[in-house]
Amino acid sequence: MVKICCKNTNNILNIAKGTTLFEIFLQNRNNFDIIPVCAKVNNRVCSLSYKVFSQKDIEFLDITSDSGQRTYARTLFFILSKAVHELYPKSTVRICNAVSGGYYCDIDFAGDRDFENDPDNDFSSNWVPRIKQKMQEIIKADHEVVRHEVHTEEAIAAFQKLGLTSKVKLLKFTGKIYTTVYEIDGYYDYYYGSLLPRTSMANLFDLVNYYDGMLLRVPSKSKLGELEPYTVQTKIAETFNEHHAWNEILGITTIGDFNEAVEKGFSTDLINISEALQEKKIAKIAEQIAERKDVKIVLLAGPSSSGKTSTCKRLSIQLMTCGKKPLQISLDDYFVDREKTPLQENGDYDYESIYALNLELFNQQLSELLEGKEVQLPRYNFIAGRSEMSDKVLKMQENNVLVIEGIHALNPMLTSKIDDKHIFRVYASALTSILLDEHNYIPTTDNRLLRRIVRDAKTRGCDARETIRRWPSVREGEHKWIFPYQENADAIFNSAMLFELAVLKNQAEPMLERVPENCPEYSEAYRLLKFLKYIPKVPDMHIPPTSLLREFLGGSSFEY
Repeated sequence: MVKICCKNTNNILNIAKGTTLFEIFLQNRNNFDIIPVCAKVNNRVCSLSYKVFSQKDIEFLDITSDSGQRTYARTLFFILSKAVHELYPKSTVRICNAVSGGYYCDIDFAGDRDFENDPDNDFSSNWVPRIKQKMQEIIKADHEVVRHEVHTEEAIAAFQKLGLTSKVKLLKFTGKIYTTVYEIDGYYDYYYGSLLPRTSMANLFDLVNYYDGMLLRVPSKSKLGELEPYTVQTKIAETFNEHHAWNEILGITTIGDFNEAVEKGFSTDLINISEALQEKKIAKIAEQIAERKDVKIVLLAGPSSSGKTSTCKRLSIQLMTCGKKPLQISLDDYFVDREKTPLQENGDYDYESIYALNLELFNQQLSELLEGKEVQLPRYNFIAGRSEMSDKVLKMQENNVLVIEGIHALNPMLTSKIDDKHIFRVYASALTSILLDEHNYIPTTDNRLLRRIVRDAKTRGCDARETIRRWPSVREGEHKWIFPYQENADAIFNSAMLFELAVLKNQAEPMLERVPENCPEYSEAYRLLKFLKYIPKVPDMHIPPTSLLREFLGGSSFEY
């Protein structure tokens, strides 16, 4: 017998050595008010199939947690991959990115004669429902999701036989003797996180047609028993598809491809190409703005660590090349006096709320500027918590355009009294398009969190633990005030670059390693470290000083 400390019940449980986490839950289920999908073991997230042989601290997690969401979705990826393999053995499924309340997936049927010769393979009405039905059969069969420890060479050979070349490339670069693979009824796959112990536990999902592929819909994090609501994200989806297409042209769609390119000495080429593509996109957005003669206001929004500030500065430069003279206004100067700031449920000031801004004054001054009047701008005294008048006076000339950056920039309420013909809206975010492998996508939030960890340590005196602690609150504000309005954008700028994770790793890894095991933030730090191990380090010496990534790494020629 061995003792474990269960944080859910604050009890010490005596269990037999070798008992799985799932068995521990079943033996004590009357003491729980949740249905777990995974658990933290000494602050490391593990599958419920994990066997306990020594004293541990254990916290069971359900679908409402980020780790629970990832575990559930990952299991559905596995079931989807098995379903496609059974129906179309020569085809390849790719889990591309999170969008529209689910995950966009596509299938390469090239060379699959079973599909090509099937008279019922009508894209619009048949093959997606057929895959969904096969997934339901796998789930209903209640197969065990079996974890195997095998020699890495054995795993590589198995995936080579299945045609999963991206997994072959990925595993060749891990340097590990043994590799963990998973099995569902004779079908093997590789995932870098926890999975559900049985297929029957992933019974809530949907699979629908989406663009030229399909959308895998998953359970809601906030409403138990319901699917995540479908949201129309046409522009975001098109941006992802554009960058996936560019990746395919470059021949680098997965981290395995990237690792091969770095090993062959092409890292500098990747940096130069990525930077050139970004500059070309910014120049194109500037040209769109300049072509619209009535546009006098450019609004730029994006989530945390999306590179809004650098995008704003680079866009201003490109606008000047188009004959426009940009004038920048900071939304931070339009905060209301502190005592007028809305409150959160816990009583703290809600500075993320749009009502923390003086919308009336903002709209009034924009209107006056558009009328050609001279305006004295406010300045917010953050120490005193008061709005004051500054000595900065603006008056727009014929070739002037106002450039305004902030989290609420795409919210229609911000400019409710301004004619839309005068406004051009830009949304910036790090929409990561490179995949770990075909069945393991890289969340855009991980990219942004790594950026923020590096930047906060340099500019705000925050260590990785503190940044991780604050991240859920940041994400909550994004879901409330930013993401609902991203489709309002006239242009979307993807600030993610193919090489950046390999460069961020140099600074982020030692910061994450300093997060102590005995704190709640350790589980996230450990997960990010585990993910970064798949990626080689690339030095930042060849990254130009005008690069967006310099906003986080340091060494920028821009002032922040």
